[in-house]
Parts: sequence; structure tokens; C-alpha cells
Amino acid sequence: MSKYLVTGGAGYVGSVVAAHLLEAGHEVVVLDNLSTGFREGVPAGARFVEADIREAAEHLDASYDAVLHFAAFSQVGESVVNPAKYWDNNVGGTMALLAAMRGAGVSKLVFSSTAATYGEPASTPITESMPTAPTNPYGASKLAVDHMISGECAAHGLAAVSLRYFNVAGAYGECGERHDPESHLIPLVLQVAQGRREAISVFGDDYPTPDGTCIRDYIHVADLAEAHLAALESAAPGEHLICNLGNGNGFSVREVVETVRKVTGHPIPEVMAERRAGDPAVLVASAATAHERLGWTPRRPDLAGIVSDAWEFAQARAAERAGTGA
Repeated sequence: MSKYLVTGGAGYVGSVVAAHLLEAGHEVVVLDNLSTGFREGVPAGARFVEADIREAAEHLDASYDAVLHFAAFSQVGESVVNPAKYWDNNVGGTMALLAAMRGAGVSKLVFSSTAATYGEPASTPITESMPTAPTNPYGASKLAVDHMISGECAAHGLAAVSLRYFNVAGAYGECGERHDPESHLIPLVLQVAQGRREAISVFGDDYPTPDGTCIRDYIHVADLAEAHLAALESAAPGEHLICNLGNGNGFSVREVVETVRKVTGHPIPEVMAERRAGDPAVLVASAATAHERLGWTPRRPDLAGIVSDAWEFAQARAAERAGTGA
């Protein structure tokens, strides 16, 4: 059994990864300041520490085998209007975490990075060798951390893996998306099915794609979690491995909406809207590096399955809200 610190483990992806670590028999400590996470999202069996990432040194010691780092702000739009918040937390907070790890003698890290580091790539599928040119402070902050980690590996022998996610979706048991405000397509469409939103906005239907709407690569959050466990096994001293995580298949906005209609049995009204600035037509990952280096392949690539799990979680959350009068 190993002992792991999961920063940001009260958030969506962090909580699912923490649940997988517990199921594998490991000891898990979740550190989260609850600024965007939820206490009820921390899986049973994990010890919870309510603290800021800059306070990690107060809780980290040599008994830990590794850190899995999810503590970041991740709203693209907010990062544009308040970039200092993202530099301060995502970059400054990670600097403090790396210093805490050095001080405690913890020499293995798995970092939650993002496909936003690539910006608007000229072609797909996207490989790790493609240029990084983020188009917003969120993506830039994550790329800065990736560079920081590379330096740490070279200078101090850190064993690190950065996992660049594409569109994460679905749910795992009692762990799912609780974002407020919500900005991800699948939960937004599910809100329409629940009657919490009148219609879903489709931003552009004149892209050079089969149905004119943007195509994105959706990955089940449980597949994502399995990649983190594989990364812990694959991390090598002095190396910073970067892997894309995606299905390698794309689904258009209209395909997602139609899948939600079929899964939920509800009509989903659409409202056409103008294209959003900076939205590429197609973003699809090549996960060949993750397959080769981590031995990882997504086991839940079916969009209907991803939507079904997300719908089950959304319905359970709706029942909770009804029960509490919230």
C-alpha cells in the first residue's frame, strides 16, 4: 500500500482519481481549500485536510509516496478577465507545492495538465510534439507549470508525468461534475433535459465538419482516473513525461445533443448562436504516447455510456437538491 496526497481532491477529476486510489488499496489524503471543490465530493475513506495548496508543506512529509496535483482554477473565460488569479494560484501555488515536496523528500508527481496548452493546432489528431501556443491565461498557466516541472525533474531528479486532458465527461459512483457555474457541454445539455435550462446554445453551424458544428474528443472520467494510476507506476526519476489523454475519436456538438436526447428521452431545444472566438473546428487527441508509455487505453469510449453515467449522477444530484429544498 502506498500513501498519496491528492491536491484538489474535492473537485471533479481529483475526487474520481482519489476514489480509484482507495479502491486499489492505497492511503489517500485529500488537500483542498474548497474554493471550487465540494466537501461531499471527497470519497469515503480518504482523510480530508481543508487547506490551501500553499500550505502543503505543513501537511506533507516523507511518509508520502507521491503527489497527484489537481488544485487549479480552470475556467477559460474567467482567466481572460482575471488572469492574475490564474497566475497566482495555478503557477504560484504549484511553485509552493514543488518546494514542499523537495523539503519533505517526496519525489514523484502526477500533474493535471490540459489540451488548452496547444491553443488552436493546425491539424488533428494532436500529438505531444505539436507546438504549444495557448490562447488564454488558463492554458498558459498550465503550460508554465509544465515547464516548471521539467526544470524540477532536471535539477532535482523529480519523477513526473503531466497528463493533458481533452474533454472529460461522465461520472463515477457518487463522484461527478458539480461545477458552478457550469461550462461543459454534456452537463449543460443534461440541465436542459432536467428542465433547469430552456435550451442549449449551439455556437456556430458553419464549421468545415460533417454537420457544421465543432467536433471534440470526449473521455470518460473513469478512464482518465485509470491513466493517473498508470502514470504513478510509469514515472521515472529525472524524467518529465507528457501524455495526451483522449479517445482519439471526435463527436460533434449536434451528435452530443442527439445522444442526450436518446439517453434521457427528453427533447432538447437548440438555439443557434454566433461562433465563439477561438473555437477550432476539430480537436481530437492522439493518445499513442499514453498507450506506449503508460500501457493505457480508454475502456469506455462510447458516447452514450459517458452520457448515461453523467445523467445518472445529475438525476441523483437533483434528488438531493429536492430533498434538501436547495
